[in-house]
Amino acid sequence: MLGLCSNPAFPVGTEMQIAVSELIVRFMERLGIAHIFGMPGAHILPVYDALYASNIKSVLVKHEQGAAFMASGYARVSGGIAACITTAGPGATNLVTGIASAYADRQPILIITGETPTYIFGKGGLQESSGEGGAIDQTALFKGITRYHRVVERTDYLAQVLNQAARILLAANSGPVLLSFPYNIQKELVEDSLLDGINFSPARRGKSSAPVDASAESAELARMIAAARHPVIVAGYGAIRSGAQQVVAELSDRLGLPVATSLKGKGVIGEDSELSLGCLGVTSNGRAYRYIVDHADLVIFLGAGFNERTSHMWDAKLLAGKQVAQVDNDPAQLEKVFRANLAIHADIRDVLNDLLAYVDENRTARKTLDWCNGYDGHDAPEVAGAGEQQFPLIEHFFTQLAANFAADMQIFDDNIIFAQHFLKIAPGNRYFPNSGISSLGHAIPAAIGGRLANSANSGPTFAILGDGGFQMCCMELMTAVNYAVPINAVVLNNASMGLIRKNQQQLYGGRFIDCDFVNPDYQMLARAFGINYWRVESAADVDALFARADLVDSINLIEIMLDKHVFPGYLSGR
Repeated sequence: MLGLCSNPAFPVGTEMQIAVSELIVRFMERLGIAHIFGMPGAHILPVYDALYASNIKSVLVKHEQGAAFMASGYARVSGGIAACITTAGPGATNLVTGIASAYADRQPILIITGETPTYIFGKGGLQESSGEGGAIDQTALFKGITRYHRVVERTDYLAQVLNQAARILLAANSGPVLLSFPYNIQKELVEDSLLDGINFSPARRGKSSAPVDASAESAELARMIAAARHPVIVAGYGAIRSGAQQVVAELSDRLGLPVATSLKGKGVIGEDSELSLGCLGVTSNGRAYRYIVDHADLVIFLGAGFNERTSHMWDAKLLAGKQVAQVDNDPAQLEKVFRANLAIHADIRDVLNDLLAYVDENRTARKTLDWCNGYDGHDAPEVAGAGEQQFPLIEHFFTQLAANFAADMQIFDDNIIFAQHFLKIAPGNRYFPNSGISSLGHAIPAAIGGRLANSANSGPTFAILGDGGFQMCCMELMTAVNYAVPINAVVLNNASMGLIRKNQQQLYGGRFIDCDFVNPDYQMLARAFGINYWRVESAADVDALFARADLVDSINLIEIMLDKHVFPGYLSGR
């Protein structure tokens, strides 16, 4: 056995020695992890054996990529740390897409992987990923998509590794952490008090190294709003992470400020509000774009990164001739793609609370923006999204979805375009677009993880995705069946990779290649899974679905038929 941890920075006791595998499980318990998603293999079985007596519930997936996406959905709904676990070699490599997506979204996910015993490193061990002797190098593979990664080859520095992992996972701006344990290390003994020296105190989500007092900047922002004729808020996911939804709505109502959101910020305020402009984005209906271009003289970004989708591919007209204020707890986002007249590095909720106190004290007048209330933006020539005349069936579906579930609904959406255009999110609902690296095959496993994170929820969980993406992850419906996780998989069936076909029509003269395919019989597939099936071809079918289906407590496969020859009109330029 290698030496026990004796670093004085991490005091240890003499009460009991336990295996590293059990220590890993206790570490996860102290992090508040309640579920772990994965698939066992020989090299990680000691940890699985330690999970046997734990309160952590393990979920067996059908593919390790699904484990990463389930952890992602769990983290997004719970706001806490999620976890996944795999064996060495292919178990770990199958995680890559899901972990890359979580890295892009800064999600706190702990990944535990096994590894071959250290004494066979470099000898060509089965599934070895040590990087020695021609083996794949797992450290190099995950270096660019994790915030922290270690192959733990000895126990004498285990305390430092776990402390660093906890620090990153509990940070405000977190990200994936991967710890790989060789088989023999998992069986070594360490003091059970090793964890006592690790700081498990959570940072408040949304806070980082932001200034403790941003009241002066809040007062300056209040003065800018008072001086402007038509200020507008663009709220992003940072406002949600900060827990600022209620105060954004209060500020909007108090001062008469219209609010547009980024795609990830959709639902920061209720989209049925007369002050909601909906999504600002290239695939939205154009209302927010037109208002900002034609009327706004001050644009206030609250935790919105102004990425390609939100910015209409960085259209210069959006910010031309306007004052710009930006509030973000992440300094890397400040002035990343535009110059701001006021850039505040602080927690969004704190700044807005200070701002509300300032405007009340100074009796700042409410803006009169009658034009905003009656404007629909559909005459915007720059914005040609999924028009109502093009997609009446999907529009009717989203209208009914919002009408039937005003609260407690979770939506995981891989398609994005139709929801951004048609779906109005109420304050009591949650919308989780497939952001990250925008990979296919995300919605169903993410919805499973999200539902498990909120199993007491009284509302439904939807996974919305195209038929191409569905065939990448449909096997995870059996995971939902195995664990009785009620979700609704909504498959948009146009027998094609829709966006590829659209681009080939618009930019490549209709020379279609590798975009069309034959779908399985989804009714028979649903029957094989043992779940409910609904086919939607008309508005009457939509009405029947919401009238007859149990969309809250059962598992449903809902197939919505679309015409492959009808495309959203927006141009991506590539």
